[in-house]
Amino acid sequence: FVQQTEWSLQLMTQRALEAESNMEKLKQEIFILQGELESSKAENENLRAGQTTDLGAVKCNIDVALQNLYKIIMGANWSIRQLTSGAELLYFVAEVLKSTGKISEVEAGK
Repeated sequence: FVQQTEWSLQLMTQRALEAESNMEKLKQEIFILQGELESSKAENENLRAGQTTDLGAVKCNIDVALQNLYKIIMGANWSIRQLTSGAELLYFVAEVLKSTGKISEVEAGK
């Protein structure tokens, strides 16, 4: 009975030592994870702060893009007006040539 009790006591002592060892490992792991959590929180805050700056940069880029787009639109409108004016002039020249041809036909018929 004494031998069995000593063996049980040794087994419980061994289990207690293993549990203590595991607890120490878990404490270290928790400590490391808490450090990583704090690091992640700081990085998250930095990213959020940077995101505000990035949004400002995005707004600036959008403004520049809009200005360039308006310049392109104005240039396109000018080109369209030029093309329309040129087409109207060509139509006028065609009508003049057509009239000249009719006048030539009339004079030839005399």
